[in-house]
Amino acid sequence: MRRWIVPLLARSGARGQATDFELVPSREEEDQILEGYLRNGQEWYPIEKGVPCFLRGAARPDQRHFAKRHGLAVPADDRSLPASSDQNSTAETFSFKWTRFQAYGDLPEEQEFLFGWYRRKFGLEKNADLATFYADRELVLEAGSGSGFNTKFIAEHCKGRIIAADISAAADVVFNKTSNLPNCTVVRADLMDLPFPDSVFDLIIADGVLHHTPNTKAAVFELYRKLRPAGQFFFYVYKKMGAARQFSDKHIRNELSKLSPEECLDECRAMTELGRELSRIGATVTLTRPINVLGIPAGTHDVQRLIYYNFVKCFWNDAFDFETNNMVNFDWYHPREAWQHTVEEVEGWLKSLDVEEYTFNDANPNGISVLLRKRP
Repeated sequence: MRRWIVPLLARSGARGQATDFELVPSREEEDQILEGYLRNGQEWYPIEKGVPCFLRGAARPDQRHFAKRHGLAVPADDRSLPASSDQNSTAETFSFKWTRFQAYGDLPEEQEFLFGWYRRKFGLEKNADLATFYADRELVLEAGSGSGFNTKFIAEHCKGRIIAADISAAADVVFNKTSNLPNCTVVRADLMDLPFPDSVFDLIIADGVLHHTPNTKAAVFELYRKLRPAGQFFFYVYKKMGAARQFSDKHIRNELSKLSPEECLDECRAMTELGRELSRIGATVTLTRPINVLGIPAGTHDVQRLIYYNFVKCFWNDAFDFETNNMVNFDWYHPREAWQHTVEEVEGWLKSLDVEEYTFNDANPNGISVLLRKRP
């Protein structure tokens, strides 16, 4: 954890006061705090292996050993704070995922695909425009940072500072990937209970994260509060798919989310194989008329994409190896919470927030990419 984050921290009831959090370091290297804790009134938050943990209530990990080591009282278990069994399950899912796939996004062929996808999500013409998009930012929040490949890219191309936040052990993965970058720091925190004041970030990114919270709309509103006037907020959420795909999604998720992460990963391999084999066929079909009842448009369709978008998620991309492709399918089926939304629904949220400047960028058929600017 970088020392520069301490004045930015604030909790409800004392926002914007730099003295709200007292840093008590026990091990540090230059500007990096590797172990210690942050005190805020009667509450304390551990810093272990360079990452502070701000999880509270039912979401908080067992901290008894840390408390004993540092002579601290074990916090009371306040169940009124944001957390749910599904959130804890989601944290478990993504802790497993990102601990297992720490190198996701590090290979050149993966980055070519992933940054090309980001470029389309932001509505940019060329991949090279991504660096320009981040260049003049002063304070960036990446909410749900995953493996950290994007965190690292932003920090390397941003003149300001970036904070990566994740509810899962992915925070440790991101720290290991970015600890050498002085303008980057990582926190483990619930996006609905972030330790930051309102109106502080000039860019917030939540890519494929908010639909895994208990309420996507509430998560959008919560992050929007953290955005400073004239700041930009990007979020990507799942789009509501056709009837057949919705049916199979619900059926498969109901079964696979009951399994352990390892068991689910293994079960997903059959669907990943299906996606691979359909891609190898390379066949297309042409529909002269749309199948409106299933939401399938007229036109020429790649068979693998036709099945993937409309009947069952069997992701496959030649830019990734088999296990990485399988991880993408696991990401879809194991989290209990994976909400789907319509463009009209999301537009309603923006209207409620009184947002006038926004774009929906057509990055792929099964997602909604929104880039908005808050009123000055």
